[in-house]
Amino acid sequence: MKVFRLLPLLFAGLWGLNTALSAPEILFLRASTDSVRLFEKFEVRMDIKADFVNPFDPDEIDLSAVFTAPSGKIWNIPGFYNYSDWRSLWMIRFSPDEVGVWNYVIHVRDRTGVMHKDSLSFVAVKSGHHGPVRVAANHRYLEYKDGTSFYGVGMWYNDSYSGYNSGRILPEDLDRLQRLGVNFISTFITPLETYASGMGRYDQNIAGRLDQVLEMCEERDMILSMNIWFHSYLSETVWGGGNIRWNTNPYQTITDARDFFHSKLAWYYQEKLYRYMIARWGYSRSLGIWFIVDEVNGTDGWVSGDTLGAAQWGKNVHDYFKAHDPWQHLTTGTRSGGIKEFWHEGYQTFDLAAREIYEAQGFAIIRDGKINPGDTHPLKDSYGNYAQEVRKLWHGYGRPAIIGETGWDHTFYEPRTPGYLAQYHNAIWVSMATGTAMMPFWWAYSGLLNDNIASSRLQSIREFSNEVPFSRLTDITPVDSVLCSGDGFAMKSKEMIYGWIVNPNTDVAGDEVTLSGIMDGSYKLRLFHTWRGRFLDQTEILTATGGKLVFSIPQPVITGSHANYIGQDIAFVLEKQ
Repeated sequence: MKVFRLLPLLFAGLWGLNTALSAPEILFLRASTDSVRLFEKFEVRMDIKADFVNPFDPDEIDLSAVFTAPSGKIWNIPGFYNYSDWRSLWMIRFSPDEVGVWNYVIHVRDRTGVMHKDSLSFVAVKSGHHGPVRVAANHRYLEYKDGTSFYGVGMWYNDSYSGYNSGRILPEDLDRLQRLGVNFISTFITPLETYASGMGRYDQNIAGRLDQVLEMCEERDMILSMNIWFHSYLSETVWGGGNIRWNTNPYQTITDARDFFHSKLAWYYQEKLYRYMIARWGYSRSLGIWFIVDEVNGTDGWVSGDTLGAAQWGKNVHDYFKAHDPWQHLTTGTRSGGIKEFWHEGYQTFDLAAREIYEAQGFAIIRDGKINPGDTHPLKDSYGNYAQEVRKLWHGYGRPAIIGETGWDHTFYEPRTPGYLAQYHNAIWVSMATGTAMMPFWWAYSGLLNDNIASSRLQSIREFSNEVPFSRLTDITPVDSVLCSGDGFAMKSKEMIYGWIVNPNTDVAGDEVTLSGIMDGSYKLRLFHTWRGRFLDQTEILTATGGKLVFSIPQPVITGSHANYIGQDIAFVLEKQ
């Protein structure tokens, strides 16, 4: 950085001298490769001679590139500063989505002028990658860029982001989760701006760690939900304890916590922050979701009464990413999990409508420690809560619905007990059967919960979801009625029906199930043993007439000395013949 070069400009202004500085120059340029596979990182590293004070401020120095696809499509990609090598302080990252020759031009602008570096190119070749995740054509589910259906199986897995080469997310744990069927994790990040870096400057230790986390996810075909604003960093008074971290946020030097959402100066810095995030991480096929805010009602801006300002701020951030993110990664945001804590404005704004559910925060929960089946049942009430709230999202917003946070110990059952495992099991199955596009984002992968949430429950729902082409289903709606001895939930489409039957009090074997409001015709029935994690061997062709279809759940017969037990729930698929 040539800070001292500002002095001639000052003296020229004072004495009227006509001193002109030269335009910026690229002193060193190296592309990572001349051939890259589809949806993999193509990186150009540079050293630049230019006039600026803050290398992160695009108003002072703006690095960008224009990529032209083989089809002629134009991609405008911002560059960024990354102190990683003494010869290459500047980078441009890109990932191609078309096979063939890509041409690109690099632009550098500073206060003295603009320079262009053209006649650059690379070749994109085929790969086995599916690309980033997007909303499917049916508007309810997700798919990869190449059209492959995506159903999210995963959880919150927070890293702490203490710095490069450190953090809680470990490769061996990701390997274990991958073997269980996990294809996403959600994590909150420490703000890139710190007191040490200052406003408008981004901590390179934290940014480098995010590079590593995304690379680990890419290697395992996982997507990352990146929570940009964790509520505690916008809280000075709300909820107390570890929920208050505004004192670590340098934005307090320019605004009060309660004014963050409508502060013009705060937004001025945020736009530059989001640009940097797009430039550094937007390329990644593993970046799944810009999780804009977690629990917006845990912030001083919200609690002080500026709920409409918070909603408008959320829309502003969403709109910024939609306007500037060339890869159009998904957006979401949440309000915390009480039954009355519904965020209509957020659900209608973001790409994913993300409801939170915590039974202890306003839902039905037993508080005296005694179970009285006459008026309440902790398992039944719990899965009933998920079903009820997913249906609100489904009928209200016309977009993919998810449970953006749930779990931990805000329940009747204590973690590590059988009841907690059963509640977790029920939550993931009822959410799928009522139409979510991803598994509930469970809080969180840790030593306390790993024996429950990092279990064969994940593998089981992965096996089932692999058999449902979510993104290719058409005219999807909840089934009008599912009658059985317990509770039933199902989704219907022109291609198939899938659902889940549960009875928290008894075995479902031998139960008769009646679906109403479906298309007449022939269906192939396949039953899935949710605890064993596989489809039963027998299949059956059934006929629906008068909008109704009836089937029975078989009673397994003991074979030799081996027990065969259906359990208290079973999933099913009805394929239209």
